[in-house]
This record gives sequence, structure tokens and C-alpha cells, in this order.
Amino acid sequence: PVYNEAAVVAETLEAILALDYPASQLQVLVISDASTDGTDAIVETFASRGVQLVRQDERRGKTAAENAAWHYLDGEIILCTDASVRLEKGALRALVAEFEDPTVGVASGRDVSVSRMESGANPGESAYVGYEMWIRDRETLVGSIVGASGCLYATRAELHRHVLPEELSRDFGAVLHARMHGYRSVSSRNAICFVPRSASLRQEYRRKVRTMTRGLGTLFHYGRLLDPFRYGRFSWMLASHKLARWLVPWAAFASVLVIAVLAREYTIARVALAAVVAGCAAALIAWNWRSSRPLPKALATPAFAVCGLIAGMHAWLRLFIRQSAPVWEPTRRDRLGTAP
Repeated sequence: PVYNEAAVVAETLEAILALDYPASQLQVLVISDASTDGTDAIVETFASRGVQLVRQDERRGKTAAENAAWHYLDGEIILCTDASVRLEKGALRALVAEFEDPTVGVASGRDVSVSRMESGANPGESAYVGYEMWIRDRETLVGSIVGASGCLYATRAELHRHVLPEELSRDFGAVLHARMHGYRSVSSRNAICFVPRSASLRQEYRRKVRTMTRGLGTLFHYGRLLDPFRYGRFSWMLASHKLARWLVPWAAFASVLVIAVLAREYTIARVALAAVVAGCAAALIAWNWRSSRPLPKALATPAFAVCGLIAGMHAWLRLFIRQSAPVWEPTRRDRLGTAP
């Protein structure tokens, strides 16, 4: 799915066509969500190389585009990826190999956060992505991951062919849908997807609010999977990895209130409160960072953490007031460099 990706879509398609996979077994489909910047014309230049373009007449969002795609797809395995990422040459073959196990319904790629050295991207994002990939490796070992990477994942065609409400997240929903049909999902260590870091904290904040709002809606849509008596270990993993993590912002907010009260009497509470204030100051500086130089690491990590916590509360509020986010503004990231 693409929306106004003229700056990167040609490079992305070239990379996909260069993957280590038999061309005769590869179908490439681009769903344009009513792009207005020439994206469609660029994609059409690849028609002679087997790339198909389907244009949505009305902009309806990423999930609507993905819903529309399955009518045109012929393969047994459906791989979904983003326009702004790059796949390692063997990524597709690695993902498809996971389906040799008949219990696997979804295989997720391994995100690697990268940026150009001159970019102002936030290194805190890289640490977070690495931690998330480590958790998925552990989940795979004990049975199933509970969420796939939106920038690269694959699913069996029979599981992909269902319409998901447009305000929900299909990559997260794919794993939950697979579990409801008796399949497990895995993280493929060799299916590498290089993901450019967000160019600014403001951009990352908007992305987090959008993805968490959609993620929360998807979780509650498949809420029956939280029943431990029916889904056992998967239910516990889903609650601890997803629901508990999304509740952290509110726990942090409550903790700050308690620390503020205790600071009147206890030195340790005053030190903790000072650390909170320093983190908020770092986030404020990062939010207004205009320099072409990278954000100093001493500011980047606390700023990223504070940004994530506030974005989490914002997402919950949007969920409560039923302000869904079906139409997405793609995260405009710097072009990929070589520095991890």
C-alpha cells in the first residue's frame, strides 16, 4: 500500500525485483491509496516487469488498501511490506521457508533500524526496535509471537482473505486472526528489513499515536484471545506484551504523582522527581530541535521514552472518544544509509 511515495517507490520496487526469489513465482502488487504526487505514474513504468498497480479512487487508509489487495492476489503466501523500507536480498526466501511448518500461519520479518550518519534520527528508536526483536525471538521459542512487523510480514493466503475494519491494524490483526484459526506466528531471524529511523521526534510521536490507537482497537476487536482458559499461554503473552505495555503510560503518570507527593518528605523521591523533570526537559528540547546535527544521545534516549509515554496516553484518549485513524499519513523517513 502506498500514498504519495513518489520519492521512494521506484527504489523500493527495484529492490523487490532484485530479491533472491524466482521471478516466475513472484507477483508484485502496489495498491495506491488515491495518491496525488505522481506515484501511480512511476509504478506504471514497471508494468513491463510484472508490477501491477491498483488505484483506490478514494483515500481510505492503509487497511482499506490491504483489504482491496486480496481480490488481485494469486499466491499461496502473501507478503506485505512498506514503500519506505528495504528488504535484505534473502528476506523473501527466509519468510517463505517458515511456512514449511504446517502450524505456522504468519511469519514476521526482523526489523533493523538504520539511518544516515548525518541524519538527525533518534538513536533511542534503534534501542527500542532491538529490544522488541529480542522479545519476539523468545516468543517464537515458546510458541508464537503476538504481533508482526508492519513493514514486513507474510501470511497464508487463506488467512489473508478476510476484510478487517479499516480503523484496525492488519499486521497485528494477522497474528491474532491466525491464532483464532489454530495457527501460530513466528519471527524469522533471517528475514531482514532495514527501516529508516524517524527524522524527528514530532514525526515519531505522530506515528506512535496512530499505531497505538490502531493497535488498541485491534486488540479489543480480538478481545476473546485474552481468555486464558481458552487460549492459555498465548493469552498471557498477549496481555503481558501488548496490553501491559500499553498501560505503562498510565502507570508512569500515577507514579509521578506519588513521587511528587513523597518528595516533600523523602530525599530519594526528590531525586526521582528531578530525573522526571530532566527527562521532560530533554523531550522538550528534542521536540524543538532544528539543527541539522544529530540529537545528542544524552537527550535522545530520555526524549524518546517520554515521547512514547505521552503518545500512549494520547492513543488511549483517542480510543475512549472513538477517534479512529483509518487514513494514515505515511511516516516520511530519511532515505536509507549504511550506518546501523
